[in-house]
Amino acid sequence: MTVREKREKLEEVLVGPYGVKAVMSKGRQTPEDDCDIRTCFQRDVDRIIHSKSFRRLKHKTQVFLRPEGDHYRTRLTHTLEVTRIARTISRALELNEDLTEAIGLGHDLGHTPFGHAGERALDILLKDEGGFRHYEQSLRVVDVLEKNGKGLNLTYEVRDGIVRHTNDPLAQTLEGQIVRLSDKIAYVNHDVDDAIRAGIMDENDIPEEIAAALGSGYGERINTLVNDVIENSMGKGEIIQSPGMFFVLKSFNDFMFASVYKNPAAKSEETKVYGMLEGIYEYYLKSPELLPEENKRTIGTEGLSRAICDYISGMTDRFAVDTFTNIYVPRAWSVL
Repeated sequence: MTVREKREKLEEVLVGPYGVKAVMSKGRQTPEDDCDIRTCFQRDVDRIIHSKSFRRLKHKTQVFLRPEGDHYRTRLTHTLEVTRIARTISRALELNEDLTEAIGLGHDLGHTPFGHAGERALDILLKDEGGFRHYEQSLRVVDVLEKNGKGLNLTYEVRDGIVRHTNDPLAQTLEGQIVRLSDKIAYVNHDVDDAIRAGIMDENDIPEEIAAALGSGYGERINTLVNDVIENSMGKGEIIQSPGMFFVLKSFNDFMFASVYKNPAAKSEETKVYGMLEGIYEYYLKSPELLPEENKRTIGTEGLSRAICDYISGMTDRFAVDTFTNIYVPRAWSVL
């Protein structure tokens, strides 16, 4: 019996009736031989972590554009926090932690530079092409763009969880649904933490009814939300929050939109993001021959706009700034 087969046998005990056991996977788009050591979902985790798209998340904005300081969240730290919350819930509910982890790690691979400001910018630029949504781009990254156009060939369940982590309908697995909820739990809490660090708000600014329901402090709020999901979902075959906690999380999210996500102090630079990404887009629209070779291949099959979008959405914040600078800002001239 191989190491993988032993793990699959162990899943018969660890993964309950509502979880997806590795042997139950619907498989990959392109069939492959099984690994002797890893289950199919463990293999997906490794493929995502070792991808270039995953590494680039460390230099992509979460909320605050290019903040000064080492402790603000990036898209990578957000991804890790979501994944840990999701694994905790998944373990408690006897679901498949490896599947949960793979979805969590891959859910934001298609996010743009400069967070949702970048996403909105590309959505405007591609309005005649159907727009741009980061969750669709995340699936495109793992299916098409990674490994020089070969994709990662992930399992059906992981791909389903990635593309449905934001939009409806819900993921077909409870593991995917957990990642969706964990994403919300993570971002409202760590964004409050970052906003307090930035001086945009104070802990006392959180409405009393939210503080009373969730507790004080970052860790206590997350713990309250996680415990509520576990207690209300246990043994029910669906992921449920109590009605009261559902309302509190929604109210918390609404508060964050009003106080942080649309705060002029936090968003004062966003108009520059639109101009920057539009400038890069227009430049390559006129000079497609200057696109990287891997993006040029897309032109013949899906059009120039999609090829440029793939290139821009994959950029880190600093690479986008450097690209714009190299295109539009004159270099200093000197005589040697």
